Amino acid sequence: MTKHDRVLTLLSRREGATVQEIMEATNWQQHSVRGFFAGTVKKKLGFTLTSKKADGELRRYRIEAKRGR
Repeated sequence: MTKHDRVLTLLSRREGATVQEIMEATNWQQHSVRGFFAGTVKKKLGFTLTSKKADGELRRYRIEAKRGR
């Protein structure tokens, strides 16, 4: 499994993933994770990336599942 696959798997989970979790899974730095979000997940693959932050927790990012196809 490539690092890209690992990140997409983490982002596809119901609870999503934090930047920290992705950094640990890939050994990437924070700016690399955010660059992957913008360049690959959003632009290249065309996924909708959402984020939520509950009080006292880290922001969690998630790929919204495409419906209807």
